Amino acid sequence: MKVLKFGGTSVGSIENIKSVKEIINDGDKKIVVLSAMSGTTNDLVKISEHIKNGAIETAVQDIENLAGKYEIVIDELFEVSELKQTVSNYIDQVFEYLIGLTSEKHTEFLYNKIVSQGELMSTFMFTKYLIQDGINARLLPALDFMRIDKSNEPDDFYIKQNLNRIIDESLPADIYITQGFICLDAYGNIANLQRGGSDYTATIIGAVIEAAEVQIWTDIDGMHNNDPRIVDNTHAISNLSFDEAAELAYFGAKILHPQTVMPAREANIPVRLKSTIEPTSHGTLISQDTDGGGIKAIAAKDNITAIKIKSARMLLAHGFLKKVFEIFEKYETSIDMITTSEIAVSLTIDNDTNLNAIVEELKKFSIVEVDKNQSIICLVGNEVVKHHETHRLFQVLQDISVRMISYGGSNNNISLLVNTNDKNLALKHLNKYVFDFATA
Repeated sequence: MKVLKFGGTSVGSIENIKSVKEIINDGDKKIVVLSAMSGTTNDLVKISEHIKNGAIETAVQDIENLAGKYEIVIDELFEVSELKQTVSNYIDQVFEYLIGLTSEKHTEFLYNKIVSQGELMSTFMFTKYLIQDGINARLLPALDFMRIDKSNEPDDFYIKQNLNRIIDESLPADIYITQGFICLDAYGNIANLQRGGSDYTATIIGAVIEAAEVQIWTDIDGMHNNDPRIVDNTHAISNLSFDEAAELAYFGAKILHPQTVMPAREANIPVRLKSTIEPTSHGTLISQDTDGGGIKAIAAKDNITAIKIKSARMLLAHGFLKKVFEIFEKYETSIDMITTSEIAVSLTIDNDTNLNAIVEELKKFSIVEVDKNQSIICLVGNEVVKHHETHRLFQVLQDISVRMISYGGSNNNISLLVNTNDKNLALKHLNKYVFDFATA
């Protein structure tokens, strides 16, 4: 059995919904993971913010506007009156529920209740749509089996036991539909896997059912060798290792959620990135296999803050780095890059929520400099650090001010920190020269 995941744009219009049906209706058994319809989660987040800010009338108006959009979709998608009424009744109940939530005090739990409704609506509608076309489809509610533990990690044992039980107890189906993104927490409350988490849902499910393959379907024909929004003539990479894909996803490749490859890598299940626009294209296959050396792709991650920590006490002093790291651990802030010298440490973070508090603590024993508006450019490939042409990439950066370089921490990754204003130029320079060098 395969697991196929489709994002919001894939089910964001009547035409796209019909295209997804054609893709999955090939006679093979599968589990299909769906996101909310395009734009729905953003609308639900706004509704939550209105409630938080006390703008209840605005929240109610936004709920009614969103309900109107779904009425149009239902009217166009369903021809069988009985199914149309069933779906309409369900969607009406969801929006009545949302109206009722506007009178509650805003909390994280309320937010989770609100944003979960997008996936619940898209999967209910899509399942009924498949049934209308004579396809043997069943809905598998994610809240019946998908759970995270107290550390916010997937509860693999719980998921496996309950998902397999539900499939065994339900009527046989060719296609099972379930929600991405949403789950329960360790206490039974509605939670989620964070934005973009539908990809993660798909590989978690793929791992627990030992799927033959997990497919992530978007409107892009695979992971490209550079950002196609900035650089011309990029191309999809046919094969990547799990390590390479993880590096690219973490450092800015938008097509893949950073945590996606973890469950698949542990279970050794290949992940294929496919395009709904070009469904017959090969896409990108991610697996344990490595395919050649050298640089395969470049990705960039914005909204980076660089912190330089300078102290004469660091010279020949053990325990200094431990002291620094304990501060970041205290404020639950992860570090992306780090370089050291005899008297200074430079590092980067991508979450500045607790930046002021971190800086204040660091200033107690060091001089601290903060640079915002930075970008990390990541060059990824198999054994890229050992490749005989890798050193030549630095020749193309003579016009770019490089703030930091991370080289050697991973065999598959070289990372450069530049000012965000220089990012586009750096990507174009690297795209023009580096791939020629890597394949020379």
